[in-house]
Amino acid sequence: MRTRATTYSAEPAETAEKGFSACSAISALIVVFVTAPWNAKRAKTAKQVFFACFAAFALIVGAGCRQDMHDQPKYVPLRESAFFTDLRSARPIVEGTVARGQLHDDPLLYTGKVNGADATVFPFRVDATVMARGRERFDIFCAPCHGRTGQGDGMVVRRGYRRPPSMHQDRLRDAPAGHFFDVITNGFGAMPDYAAQVKAEDRWAIVAYVRALQLSGHATLADVPPSERDKIQP
Repeated sequence: MRTRATTYSAEPAETAEKGFSACSAISALIVVFVTAPWNAKRAKTAKQVFFACFAAFALIVGAGCRQDMHDQPKYVPLRESAFFTDLRSARPIVEGTVARGQLHDDPLLYTGKVNGADATVFPFRVDATVMARGRERFDIFCAPCHGRTGQGDGMVVRRGYRRPPSMHQDRLRDAPAGHFFDVITNGFGAMPDYAAQVKAEDRWAIVAYVRALQLSGHATLADVPPSERDKIQP
């Protein structure tokens, strides 16, 4: 390792030394050319000096260009490898290992089910922060079809897409929270799944916001906290 490092560190110095020598030679030629009297012979010499300078410059630039970063010792996708017995350069996941952040050891959080049935509870406490996040994600991913209020009148539907059911109908108001999580995760009918676009925590936040929309559509004055009732316009 020590000998190899010494070889690598000496190479740039050697290249720089050659470049300096070439530059010195070019400078000497230019001085001779400028100070010499002008005549036909000098014109011929000028042409020779020009090409010599150009060749020296190309040599210096070429010495500084390396292909190490261009010709990298790597495999492009699906390229054959003679190193492994199965000749595959793309290696399978090591048996018994889990990628960082992909353990998914909480069935309620990641499946929305308890003992195989749709959960009726949330995997974490729902507070104002969760509700705000749920509203943001709902407006981005759900409102284009379901509408901002969950009536199923989103802009995509107005342009001809299949209308989804209103979230305020009794069937969906009585559905457990896990049902909505499952639909967001796996899709249902014309609705595609959003597991890749929306992480599990945000899916639950959306479910919480959907519950708030359902409550708001059938709420009475008694459901409003006393401190907030004066904000309601008659």
